[in-house]
Amino acid sequence: MPEATHLSLPPGIVDRIVQAALDEDGAADDVTTRGVVDPRQWGRGVFVAKDAGVIAGLPVAAAAMCALDDAVSFDALVDDGARVSAGEELAEVEGLMASLLVAERVALNFLQRLSGIATITREYVDAVAGTAARILDTRKTTPGIRHLERYAVRAGGGFNHRFNLASGVLIKDNHIAAARARGLTDVADVVALARAAAPHTMRIEVEVTGIEQLTEALQGGADVILLDNMPVDQIRACVAAVAGRALVEASGGVTLENVRAIAESGVNFISVGRLTHSAPALDISLEIGGA
Repeated sequence: MPEATHLSLPPGIVDRIVQAALDEDGAADDVTTRGVVDPRQWGRGVFVAKDAGVIAGLPVAAAAMCALDDAVSFDALVDDGARVSAGEELAEVEGLMASLLVAERVALNFLQRLSGIATITREYVDAVAGTAARILDTRKTTPGIRHLERYAVRAGGGFNHRFNLASGVLIKDNHIAAARARGLTDVADVVALARAAAPHTMRIEVEVTGIEQLTEALQGGADVILLDNMPVDQIRACVAAVAGRALVEASGGVTLENVRAIAESGVNFISVGRLTHSAPALDISLEIGGA
């Protein structure tokens, strides 16, 4: 279930992800820069937002710019989570021109991707403002950079769902199907199995598709009910049926057009896969010049 919303990134994980990206890009062996740029040439650059949005990933961009040359300086001009306008300067960078050029694309890739996630998250958060519903991400993240993308969701004002399969119990339709194949026909029995296998501190969440499964999940003592791909009127009816006996999450088919109505149904959480699997990158450039 939702985790802390503070803006923090594990430094070791950031360094590992950044180094892998630089290695993938061949940054340490940039044949163009090596052939064209004087190794003693000094340069300065400015990261500029080309579109309005919410910024996330400045510490990651800084790590990318400085990873191959710790003499490079990176000075953020705004904070992650800030709304910016088109044309606004985000950060200044200074160092050997070659060092700036070899890291430019990787730094921009992270900053654009994470800012895009933060921007779309803020749109969803703003859409449900004034309700009790929290906007959550999902595990539909880019392999290898989940820490960064979840950070971007927090920068946009959203909350994080379980980090991975080991950090929370979520009984989905295929778990129920597998249990039925072994002879368990009641969702309450599946909940009991999961509770017996999980730490006593861990909530048990169950995905349901209708009132019958909902009733069985509640009878089994589920802590959280996940309403999967339901229209708003059905969500509203399910929330009434739960009557406060469990937390309620809505998921599936959530758009900016219907998220407000879903939030007003009384759910506690709304999980949105689009935050991480389909967020468009925010247009940001690095404008580099000589010193």
